[in-house]
Amino acid sequence: MTDFTTRPDIRGTFGTVTSTHWIASAVGMSILEKGGNAFDAAVATGLTLQVVEPHLNGPAGDLPIVFHSVANGNRVVAAQGPAPEAATIAHYKAQGLTLIPGSGLLSTVVPGAFDGWMLMLRDEGTMTIREALAPAIGYARDGHPMLPRVADTIAGLAEYFAAEWPSSAAVWTPEGTPPEAKALFRNPDLARTYERLVEAAEAAGDDRVAQIDAARDAWAEGFVAEAIFDYLKDAEVHDVSERRNRAVLAPGDMAGWRAAFEAPQSYEYHGWTLHKTGPWGQGPVLLQSLAILKHFDLASMDPMGPDFVHTVIEAMKLSYADREAYYGDPDQSEVPMEHLLSEAYNAERASLIGAEASLDQRPGRVPGLEHQADAYIARAARDFGVSDVGAQEPTMAHLTDRKGDTVHLDVIDRWGNCVAATPSGGWLQSNPVIPGLGFPLNSRAQMFWLEDGLPTSLAPGRRPRTTLTPTLACHENGDRLVFGTPGGDQQDQWQLVWFLRLVHHGMGLQQGMDAPLFHSMHFQGSFFPRAVKPGEMMIEPNVGEACIEALRARGHIVTVAAPWTVGRLTAALRRADGALVAAATPRLMQAYAIGR
Repeated sequence: MTDFTTRPDIRGTFGTVTSTHWIASAVGMSILEKGGNAFDAAVATGLTLQVVEPHLNGPAGDLPIVFHSVANGNRVVAAQGPAPEAATIAHYKAQGLTLIPGSGLLSTVVPGAFDGWMLMLRDEGTMTIREALAPAIGYARDGHPMLPRVADTIAGLAEYFAAEWPSSAAVWTPEGTPPEAKALFRNPDLARTYERLVEAAEAAGDDRVAQIDAARDAWAEGFVAEAIFDYLKDAEVHDVSERRNRAVLAPGDMAGWRAAFEAPQSYEYHGWTLHKTGPWGQGPVLLQSLAILKHFDLASMDPMGPDFVHTVIEAMKLSYADREAYYGDPDQSEVPMEHLLSEAYNAERASLIGAEASLDQRPGRVPGLEHQADAYIARAARDFGVSDVGAQEPTMAHLTDRKGDTVHLDVIDRWGNCVAATPSGGWLQSNPVIPGLGFPLNSRAQMFWLEDGLPTSLAPGRRPRTTLTPTLACHENGDRLVFGTPGGDQQDQWQLVWFLRLVHHGMGLQQGMDAPLFHSMHFQGSFFPRAVKPGEMMIEPNVGEACIEALRARGHIVTVAAPWTVGRLTAALRRADGALVAAATPRLMQAYAIGR
């Protein structure tokens, strides 16, 4: 690799914001310029992403945040809503289902994103809810330039919306035709929803905390919830099962849930301590991969060569097999994370990596939980060969080749507060728009299995094991790094490759993002229809033909991606002396880092 990069590393000392859309990054930077901290900026950035990337996230979606607070240390915002109380395996099987649909009302869990943003704003931020929501309100009310990818997604679904989801047609095709790419697009219903939340907040008085709590109540028990359940009481919605289904979400589910803070799951690697969500997200799979790779001399390998790619791919196969066998909501299941991250266990796992690509599913054997490994092996064998629509997060795949995905943001302020967030779900492909609110519900229940006895079995009050996985890494020298990417099952794979090249090969933030990325498709996918593709991997062509052919010679089934199409990484770094560095992928020509 040369020192040439597609963009410069952004450097400064005041603050930096990087996200998957340039408007959202600029919004976050404007909050820092007004005196807000990283948490204020992250909330404003995240809410703006709901407006400008509605095909990738929304207010009723899902939200994990991992952050470093100068005042409160390293924490996670757990804003992943759980399954409703009526969401039982028996109910879904009574509908004739063997898999939870990837779209529609049966796939909906309690909306989590909005409450998670408000929790962080209340306890870690400094600004009022009006200040935090103002940019999103402005772009929803006055318009923003429609991304070509959003316009294409809507065009692919316009006929379906008109026939089956008329409330979505009213919002996304307001003139009866799909919006034009790059033309201004407005969502006045969403703007009014945000405005009403601000009004409900300010009706509680002048106290900032009381205002935010009032907005949270208006969401979960007030006018937002009332609109949702007024719609759901009669709604029968067509979904990917090719049937019309009714929701199981009920008013008590929303009223009885709030986002919460949690301690992160952490692991030390070559001077860095990485912090992730617990195993209700896939985050620990990156930590497990590092625990396996600790037993290899990666620094001696060419970061673009077949030895490096092969070793990392094989490690990911092993850690992702454990994800499928053992991860789930630790509040409801025994998840043996201490064992899965232990030195002895991962030395044994590392010994399984040989010179040839493995085509087997090989979860580890955790004492007392061996049945979960056996269940995964049987399930993967059953689902081998299932048709899949791509490497990202598919919804409404039978109607359109436009796939859902996710957004990401990283913020660091001049005081040293650091935030990484990966909002997702509640996208325009997931469900019909709630009339009058301007946004749809989520489809995260598709993560569950309709089989008893698994940590990922559908159960009332259980969080789905999501793929959303931001990262905070703290070095022993005082450096702090936040990073992440959209991409479903690929999120921790792309982050891992980028982080390893940073640690072992000295690549800069932007240089590592410009380098060719790769990922495995060997394990069971998290999204409907849950495909399994043993031995298959994808890699960008600029790794070189020699590397690609060497991987094939080792038994990997290699799909060469179109150039510049794998990964949407962003990252921000604060060095111990206060210097800031940030970067954003050039892929898709949307993500931008801003700072000074």
